[in-house]
Amino acid sequence: MKKLFSGIQPSGVPTIGNYVGAISQFVEMQHDYESYFCIVDLHAITSPQDRLKLREHTKLLAAIYLASGLDPNKATLFIQSEVPAHAEATWMLQTISYMGELERMTQFKDKSQKASKKEGIPVGLFTYPTLMAADILLYNADIVPVGDDQSQHLELTRTLAQRFNHHYNEIFTLPETKLPEYGGRIMSLQDPTKKMSKSDENQRGFISLMDDPKVAAKKIRSAVTDSDMIVKYDRENKPGITNLLDIYSIFANKSISELETMYEGKTYGDFKKDLGEVIEAFLIDFQEKVNHYLNSEKLDAILDDGRDRAIRVTSRNLEKMHRAMGLGRKQRR
Repeated sequence: MKKLFSGIQPSGVPTIGNYVGAISQFVEMQHDYESYFCIVDLHAITSPQDRLKLREHTKLLAAIYLASGLDPNKATLFIQSEVPAHAEATWMLQTISYMGELERMTQFKDKSQKASKKEGIPVGLFTYPTLMAADILLYNADIVPVGDDQSQHLELTRTLAQRFNHHYNEIFTLPETKLPEYGGRIMSLQDPTKKMSKSDENQRGFISLMDDPKVAAKKIRSAVTDSDMIVKYDRENKPGITNLLDIYSIFANKSISELETMYEGKTYGDFKKDLGEVIEAFLIDFQEKVNHYLNSEKLDAILDDGRDRAIRVTSRNLEKMHRAMGLGRKQRR
């Protein structure tokens, strides 16, 4: 069976956009691949984090995975920092990485411009792609489901794998990118030309998976649309209502054409009210599942088991890297 690796940062509470475009699809893939789902807290600290919030969000993200349907008997769920091989393999890959290729990373360029000019650009922000490469290569992942904003990092991962295999030994599998099949870009409720983001300064622009359900419904009712009051799918001319149709279609399991027929002759107010109720009902049910795991000893047991499984897999591959690069002493068998 082919292997899949996926990592999500616990740098905040995921939005319904993250759920649709990533988490729910990853969970579906667990049936088709030997899957490793990693909560990448080492990636999160490339930008400043409140330590208590980071720990809280790490466990919350694990509970969200499980509430979304991840089966710990089918997939491995673990926390990145609890598996030491990730940090060690990163250093080894950094020794074969070049400054120029890291400087060309679009995300580094964007984030470094936002970094504090007083304190400078953190080195971790610069070397972030090598940590991501180590995450993937340690599991010899065949498939990595990512958004288009991470595809450049995946290409670098393939380059580093090829370079290591050529210079040392054929150890690493070259991973393939798997883009989301649907709902990959749920847009902001207040600016439907931009992707919905948990870091949006406008709180009305996104719906968090842990938002108060009634507040979430209110955000839907205040979402930006247009003035002609026709519920029609048209991304270019009607981006706001098109975004809401995408959301409605996914969470109500109805086709776009079915929704257009349902609201023919009705107002945007009717449409938004009904969609708000759909989202409210989803969040009530989803948050009940999340809180079940957060208040249960099962969550720690699942993460302990996932950590141990991940350590077994990565220890074997890290030892191969050591031998290939000539590190340490040759151990007697």
